Amino acid sequence: MSSPVEIPFKNVILLDRLSGTPVYLQIARQMINAIQRGVLVTGVKLPGTRSLAEILDVHRKTVVAAYHELDAQGWIEMLPNKGTFVTKKSPIADSNALPFNAQDLVSYPQKAGFSFDTSMLLDRPVSVSNVDLQFTDGLPDVRLAPMDKMAKAYSSVLKRKNNRKYLSYSHVEGNAYFREKLANYLNNTRGLHIGSENIITTHGIQMGIYLASTLLIGKGDNVVVGNLSYYVANMIFQKAGAQILPVPVDDFGISVEAVRKLCETTRIRMLYITPHHHYPTTVTLSPERRVELLNLSVQYGFIILEDDHDYDFHYNSSPVLPLASADGAGMVVYVGSFCKALAPGLRSGYLVAPENLIAELGKLRRIIDRQGDLMMEQALGEMLDEGEIQRHIKKAQKIYHQRRDVLSELLKQHLSEYLTFRSPPGGLAIWTEWRKDINLMRISKACLKQNLHLPQTLLFQTGQLSAMRLGFGNLDEDELSESILILKNVVAKNL
Repeated sequence: MSSPVEIPFKNVILLDRLSGTPVYLQIARQMINAIQRGVLVTGVKLPGTRSLAEILDVHRKTVVAAYHELDAQGWIEMLPNKGTFVTKKSPIADSNALPFNAQDLVSYPQKAGFSFDTSMLLDRPVSVSNVDLQFTDGLPDVRLAPMDKMAKAYSSVLKRKNNRKYLSYSHVEGNAYFREKLANYLNNTRGLHIGSENIITTHGIQMGIYLASTLLIGKGDNVVVGNLSYYVANMIFQKAGAQILPVPVDDFGISVEAVRKLCETTRIRMLYITPHHHYPTTVTLSPERRVELLNLSVQYGFIILEDDHDYDFHYNSSPVLPLASADGAGMVVYVGSFCKALAPGLRSGYLVAPENLIAELGKLRRIIDRQGDLMMEQALGEMLDEGEIQRHIKKAQKIYHQRRDVLSELLKQHLSEYLTFRSPPGGLAIWTEWRKDINLMRISKACLKQNLHLPQTLLFQTGQLSAMRLGFGNLDEDELSESILILKNVVAKNL
């Protein structure tokens, strides 16, 4: 065994007396770290418990407990009448010791020690701000969420002993009861003709798009999207290796004629569409174009990925049914969620497709997420069966309808000289087109200083376009009024 060596234990072991970790464990873990990094080499003699206690300014019993922990884990040997040594059986040989930096013993590496591919696809900044007022791209008001009803339903599910089966593994497609009730709901509200076997649950629409893209898109496949389109979906398609082919969008939705011309010269694998309220412009795809797109998909064999992100909110008339409701050839994959209807943080979504595709998606889902939140899905299924979700949506729709009208009037009254817009027939956002001499990024930065956040994701400014998507769902009428007045004042000052 080696003789004692001068080791600066005060620098090697840095104690945090406010930490929730017991001091003896801090000592033990940092000594293990020091052994692994070659600071305490194999065979070195450690100080006695009394000496180390004095060095670290702790009780001797604390060091005794630390040594016992190290001994139990096999890092040290405690030899009677000889002392305590770093064991020669340590897997860390001197030659393999990691380079020493005292701070490394109590901190986590800031950077990976290995190389890996990075992507610019996901570099778009997340909309997070500490200010009171914020326009979103169409999020609901979480203050309206039926928390009492949800809490009651979830608590009831947890209390029933026969529901303990939902605490274990189950159907990878999601809770069977929820999928049954969800199928009934979608059949009644969307005109679908599905059963539970046609549904796999997801944690929101983005997960549905990701699952479908991972399974259905290969490297180099062509995916058609509107110009403009949902940036998150575009990133998912690019991550899957797809080539994105944008086609124009007008007042009646995506251009079917442009899709047709592409099909005549290019093999198309998938068309991604948000037909109810196109993202970001909010226009509704006309019934005629829906029929044409379905016919084209059969003729040329491309998949239609239908994202119905805000179907539940419509104000002027009954909503146009999804493409999936008229799909007789199995060409449509339909994704939706309750994130807008209830709350974004709930992360309850679904994907609807032919049964054989659901089975294959289930295999993919199994290796990344295994299954949904069976307890929450059971509660949501019971809320659907009792009509609670339907009643909430009906109530929320009236509120959002009023907020749309309020924002429309505020825009006309205060900003009409700077922008044009149309009140959308549904959804939770208004598409506004601005004068090209107005720098929207500068406006956004100035608004932030005035307690109003306009995230970069709402701004669409190129040489041909100057536009902003203003979500009104999360703001009440007073907040909308205050926000527009701030925006008006900032625009006036920055011209």
